[in-house]
Amino acid sequence: MTLNFDIDACTGCMLCIKVCNFGAIEKDGDKVKFDMTKCVLCGSCEEVCKDDAIKIERKPIDKSKLADYKDVWVFCETVEDRLRSVALELVTEGRELANELSEEVVAVIIGQDVEKHAQTLIHHGADKVIVVDGKIFADYTTDAFTIAMTSLIAPRKPSVVLFGATGNGRDLAPRVAARMGLGLTADCTGLSIDEERQLIQTRPAFGGNIMAEIFTPSTRPQMATVRPNVFKPGEPDTSRTGDVEKVDIEVSPLQVRTRVLEKVSEMVEGMISVEEADIIVCSGRGIKDPANLALPKELAGLLDAAVGGSRPIVDLGWLPPAQQVGQSGRTVCPKLYFALGISGQIQHLAGMNSSDLIVAINKDPEAPIFSSSDFGIVGDIFTILPELISEVKRVLDAR
Repeated sequence: MTLNFDIDACTGCMLCIKVCNFGAIEKDGDKVKFDMTKCVLCGSCEEVCKDDAIKIERKPIDKSKLADYKDVWVFCETVEDRLRSVALELVTEGRELANELSEEVVAVIIGQDVEKHAQTLIHHGADKVIVVDGKIFADYTTDAFTIAMTSLIAPRKPSVVLFGATGNGRDLAPRVAARMGLGLTADCTGLSIDEERQLIQTRPAFGGNIMAEIFTPSTRPQMATVRPNVFKPGEPDTSRTGDVEKVDIEVSPLQVRTRVLEKVSEMVEGMISVEEADIIVCSGRGIKDPANLALPKELAGLLDAAVGGSRPIVDLGWLPPAQQVGQSGRTVCPKLYFALGISGQIQHLAGMNSSDLIVAINKDPEAPIFSSSDFGIVGDIFTILPELISEVKRVLDAR
């Protein structure tokens, strides 16, 4: 990458000095000048320059310099003062990738009062935790978090950076990629390393009919967002130790163009979120009528389970979109998953096939769902489900 500065276009507004976290820009009369020994080409100055006097030319990376980039980074998101589960999932998967590369896992956590989560990340596989803590990071904003991430990535040169495909992750990752001229693969469901030490990023394509393997050979770091619940978090190892580094990154309120006025949590009345549930009772087209959802809901109530649905019944409005399981809905990984009247198309399987135990009920013995099930019952769900509910009641009453 090369920084080009058009001194004639510069009007001396000095905004670039205020946003540089590396002391690479200083006043020079009524203009500015750059110290390229300090500049890391993070792009902050280019973005705020209202005169278009600063341009960063981004070129494909020289293959001889690939070895300069190392370590697997994971952006670890918090919500309501706790780590999101996808952070632990990606630290665990990042550990596997880093082991193949003989490199380290670096967890990056940005927010306010978030250092307390560092040891949890180390226990799940991180070798190092970078903590960016400040009042301006208390609420997620695209501008502040992008400045923080690019300011960290540019000088430290990680080989891989992973984000959870949450609302914030899907917002932040492409912004970082665009600012730094990087490739990005969205909504991955698989990650691995090839013989050339490249990251293989696997994601569904063409409506889930094929699984595409995507490479980014010409840019570093290699970046991907990964769906929650695709990978399982490992068991914490409290004997693991690692480094915790606090990094101060200055962000001016003038650089943050949005602010949070109110937070509204998505609530589905009377329903447990399918993303958080240990047990899910999911219904498909075979339920036939919205009134028939009373049976799955009764079973879910007995088991403290979430009620889910495949895309067809959500499209019909029988269940809210927040409860949809599948490629175009939520990816889930419960301990127990009931598939009721679900044929098992690949789009649905992509969202639930990592469940610990899958029980399927379908009257079609050739239904694809049975190939992914641990237990399959061939029969009418309206005959079998009442018997199952009765047996669950009997077991619960006997306790």
